[in-house]
This record gives sequence, C-alpha cells and structure tokens, in this order.
Amino acid sequence: MGNIYYQVVEVTDFGPYVTKLVLGMQRKVRAEELSPDQFSVYVEVRNKAGEIVKLPKSFIQRDEFIPSVGYRKVAAAYPSTRCGRKALEESEFVTLELKYGPLYRCSSAIAADFTNINGHEAYTVCDYRVTMTKEAGAGDRAFGGLVFDTCAGVFNPKKERFLTGVCENAEYPLHYGYFVPEKLDGKKALIIFLHGAGEGGRDLPIAWTGNKVTCFTEPENQAKFGGAFVLVPQCDTMWLNDGSGQYGDSGKSMYTESLMTLIEEFVAQHEYVIDRNRIYIGGDSNGGFMTMRMLMSYPDYFAAAFPICEAMIDSKVTDEDIANLAKIPIWFTHAANDPIVVPDRYAVPTYQRIIAAGAQNCHFTYWDRIIDTYEHFDTENGEPYEYLGHFAWIPMFNDDCRIGFDKKPVVLNGKEVTIMEWLGQQSK
Repeated sequence: MGNIYYQVVEVTDFGPYVTKLVLGMQRKVRAEELSPDQFSVYVEVRNKAGEIVKLPKSFIQRDEFIPSVGYRKVAAAYPSTRCGRKALEESEFVTLELKYGPLYRCSSAIAADFTNINGHEAYTVCDYRVTMTKEAGAGDRAFGGLVFDTCAGVFNPKKERFLTGVCENAEYPLHYGYFVPEKLDGKKALIIFLHGAGEGGRDLPIAWTGNKVTCFTEPENQAKFGGAFVLVPQCDTMWLNDGSGQYGDSGKSMYTESLMTLIEEFVAQHEYVIDRNRIYIGGDSNGGFMTMRMLMSYPDYFAAAFPICEAMIDSKVTDEDIANLAKIPIWFTHAANDPIVVPDRYAVPTYQRIIAAGAQNCHFTYWDRIIDTYEHFDTENGEPYEYLGHFAWIPMFNDDCRIGFDKKPVVLNGKEVTIMEWLGQQSK
C-alpha cells in the first residue's frame, strides 16, 4: 500500500469530472517546491463490479468500445487543504489540478452502460496511481519517488447538497433527490426537474449531477426565486416508457400517475413552506417529454414549465391539449441541429400551435447550435468546443436563454428577462 490521495469531483456543463487529486504528503510542502512535471497520473476506470469500463468513441459513434485506462495531464500543483483549496502557506497536502472535459479520456466521474436500451449512467470507481517522477525541494528537504495509490475519499460537494427520499405509495415507487433552500422565511417555490434517458436507473445522484441540475441550488439562481425547493425524481427505465419497455411516440408514460403521487406527497410533507401557486416543472429530452405529459394530464396544477429538447411528438398533442397549454406559462428550449429529437417533429410545431391558440406567455429560445461558453472546453485548434445539438440544456442551466423564437428579447413587465428570472416571477 502506498500513500493516500483524495479525489475532487466538479459538476460541470458536461457532467461530473474528477478535476483534482489531493495528495497526502510526508511533510509540509511549499509552493516553490512544486511543478506539474513532477507527477505522473495513471487511472483505471471501473464499474461498481470492479470491471474496466469500456466506452464508445463518442455519443454518436458506438461501433467501437475502448477500455477506460490511461494517463491524465497535470495542469498545476500547489499546497492545499485536504479538500483541494489552495493554501496560502506550506501544507501537508498537495493538489494536482488535472486537465478534464470531453476531449480528455478517463476524466469523467461517470460512465454510461451502452449495453442496455437506456444507456443509464452511473458513478464509476476511479483507481489512480500517482508517481513522483522528479524530486521536489532541494538539499536536506529534497524528496521524491513517492507513490500515491490509496484513495481515502471523494469530495463531490454539489452532489451532497441534495437529500434523498422515496415515494413508496405510488404504483411504481420513485426515488428522488431534493434540495432545501437556505432560509425558510415564508413559503417558497418548488422547481421539479425531470431527467433525460441516460440519467434514469438506480444510481440516484446521477439524476441531478449527470447534467448540471445543481445550477438551481446556486445562490445567484436561488435569489431569482427568493429561495426555492428543488425536487428531482428518478425513474428506473425512462419516462417515455409506455409499458412496452421501448422508446416510441405513443405520447404515453407508465409513470404519469406515480410521478403525480410523488409530487403531491412531497408538497404535502412540506405544506407549510411550499407555495402551491409557484410549482414549476421542466426537464430535458426524455424529461422534456415527461414535462409535456404532465402539463397535458394535469393542466391546472403547474404555475409554469420549461421543457428542453422535449420529446413529445407533436402528432400526439391534441387540439384540446393545445388549448390547455396555451393557458400555461411555458418557455421551450431547443437547438435546430438536434439529431436525437428533431425539433421540426416535436417542439417547433407544438409551440407554433400554442401561439396560434392565443398564448400570451409562451416563449421559445431556438439555438442554431450549442457552443461551450463557460467551461473553456476548447478543441485542439483552440476553438470553443461544440456540443452535440441535442444538449440544449446547457445554455438553460447557465441561464443564457433570453431570446424568443422571433429572435427578440423576452420582456416581462417592461424588462428584458432570462429564463430563470422569468420562471421565478410566474405564479398561478
């Protein structure tokens, strides 16, 4: 057994990554004694059964699977606290900042199981071996040759912001995570987020960390709602499952009643601190479908909705549904180049029918493509990374949706607003 290390996981626009390793040193180390080229970092990514994870080349290219083993690039090295914060003075802990993102293999903290129809994601077990390849310090303070191969813990602070529960009274018991606002000074809004297909299954924290649903818990976004609960249910297959176990365009879900049972149970448990007039629902892709399904099944329940790249095919939305949807504040988000849920068959015609039905508070931010803006995931040529067009949840989570379908700013009460500012002001 070698020396210990800790992993630090950050939830990003592209999911959770192992961004830092914190090494437990044998003596206190100063900043001037350290450099990135002193360390070699090797990792083997395993599933919970201990098997090496094999992943396809990309989200689309699934014809060849590659074992998730290899070396990570070290970007910086410095004295730190045990959880990876830079120390002002010498420390017995040293943090290695690692290059991470979609271009860096083995940097993600999760992996999808592409052997099943859903491609469910799950947290992996990342086994690191860090070797000091060059000495640090000088003279009688010099040291080197250390090996760090014993993980003493994983810090994933945004994941831990959520508590967990299960609704066993439903026909299909649903597990869920939930966030409680910092101050319960009066009744608060409730934001319900419904995950995509990959975030279903049995690894519950994936539902709010597989994508950056944790954005709703950030102080700047909480302020836009005056504080809000966040409820994230997880189904074990996919919301689109109509009972057949297959994807399809029936427009039905076997989970509709069970999800409503969960929501009502959660609201009843927090009846003194949740404002029933400010219950918002949204979701991406598969969860966008379920958002539409819930609006169509319970048109009088929700104060507003934010479906993202929603997968409710327009042909299954009846004229009666449209009349009801026209009365609900809705903000759609989609990208024109989405190859998974083609918008011209789903969100675009539905939105146009809602507008034609006289909706006064329905908006649609329609992106040409989804470009990295916040994470600095550059390509090898130094250009901003372009995500798959399906990933329209990324600008929504960053509160970057502010333009309507007509390419004009969305205005509320005479003021231009973002999607979260708009959502926080909706009330029945």
